Amino acid sequence: MQIVEIYDTTLRDGAQSEDVSFSVEDKLRIVQKLDELGLHYIEGGWPGANPKDITFFEEMKKIPLKSSKLVAFGATRKSRNKVSEDPNIKALAEAGTEVVTLFGKSWDLHVTEALGITLKKNLEIISDSIEYLRSQGKRVFYDAEHFFSGYLAKPDYALKTLEAAKRAGAECIILCDTNGGTMPWQLREALEVVQREIGGSLGIHTHNDSEMAVANALTAVEIGVTQVQGTMNGFGERCGNANLCSLLPNLKLKMKINCIADDQLKRLREVSHFVSEIANLPHNKHQPYVGDAAFAHKGGIHVHAVRKNAETYEHVAPSKVGNRQRVLISDNAGKSNLLEKAKEFRINLASDSPHLTEILEQLKEREHQGYQFEGAEGSFELMMKKALGKHKKFFNLVGFRVIVEKRKGSEETFCEATIMVEVGGQVEHTAATGNGPVNALDHALRKALEKFYPALSQVKLLDYKVRVLTASDGTGSKVRVLIESGDGEKNWGTVGVSENIIEASWQALVDSIEYKLLNS
Repeated sequence: MQIVEIYDTTLRDGAQSEDVSFSVEDKLRIVQKLDELGLHYIEGGWPGANPKDITFFEEMKKIPLKSSKLVAFGATRKSRNKVSEDPNIKALAEAGTEVVTLFGKSWDLHVTEALGITLKKNLEIISDSIEYLRSQGKRVFYDAEHFFSGYLAKPDYALKTLEAAKRAGAECIILCDTNGGTMPWQLREALEVVQREIGGSLGIHTHNDSEMAVANALTAVEIGVTQVQGTMNGFGERCGNANLCSLLPNLKLKMKINCIADDQLKRLREVSHFVSEIANLPHNKHQPYVGDAAFAHKGGIHVHAVRKNAETYEHVAPSKVGNRQRVLISDNAGKSNLLEKAKEFRINLASDSPHLTEILEQLKEREHQGYQFEGAEGSFELMMKKALGKHKKFFNLVGFRVIVEKRKGSEETFCEATIMVEVGGQVEHTAATGNGPVNALDHALRKALEKFYPALSQVKLLDYKVRVLTASDGTGSKVRVLIESGDGEKNWGTVGVSENIIEASWQALVDSIEYKLLNS
């Protein structure tokens, strides 16, 4: 059986992604999650490059890893320095890792233009940098930067750089598609030559500038490389790196390569979301395998078939990567969708129930008005329960008023909401301020109701989105408001639609509170 080792570079290459900035604490938390996932190597960063990475490697000396080996990354020595005195090489030697990854130039353009040295000098730099670190007891991987571009421009020289690395004792030579423009057939042609001319242990490191990073990495594995490098969620400079969240299940489930254990693969979605959360980025819901939409079904024909046999529209079982099947509700829905959602909501609804047609017609009419329930399943559950007579009204609105006031041009806008609600014959009248009219209304409503329903103190408004539905009407356009709420254990979405943004927000807020109370 072919053995493929997984090398994660989220903490170094992934951190070069636009909008991503990991603190030392972030990196320490992520490395422990990657270790739990069972990855063979985790590249921690460049210890000679910045104080953050220096601190990280010092902290990692206190944290034992169960499955993974921590790797320090850096460049070959500078041409003007003796290898034993080069600051970068010394930092790598002192980083406290068993394994070091060095990158060097394979493309003659970079040697002569970027480094400004001769081609022969570059070969010397590659050789003595690897030899020195080997003499310090390090296992050395060599990243052949820009290899495929270099091979395309000057194949003989690109191969000479690999020869220099191999002779110097590099344990694995990783071929890098640094600019991300190589096509799979070009990669295959070059890699087959490398196997024939250089041999030894080879790896692959691909970027996604032409949307080929995963395809190129899998092609390389098919040809015989033994190490695959990538990042969680495909984070990386420009368009990103090969996405390990796609590579891992493709290697294990499609190519039958036992790169990580079955129970570790089941944690893939969890780790993927964890990394996005630490990076403070929304998770890509359409990401294969681990995205919320990866196993979501919307069309009525699809849902009807999936209810009989999931294989009809799912290429793998979602549980294998820690995901789940979802049925979406929209005006494309059929009765199968509604029955599946009723089952999910633990609502007894028979396939011959007259309420089924009623709910379906109501759904299509609401979506025609501009409602959208794909991101507002809380509102849809309430709609189903109302149709079935299973809904309880927890309060009545007597009235509310929202004030938005700006006294001077230089001052911030002041927002206050006053509200009167009636619960069980008792009227509560209260007011609250907020950083906007909707925020003030949310505060006032929950302030009025928490006296009667203390569980509402757990509820937080997590996200608020406004979509203009009829832009041709200008400021009088109909808008859709989507709200995501959570109580620390569960998140739910609700929706409101109106020409008045406050009214649309009110609808979504009321649904959010009623959903919490109905499910408490």
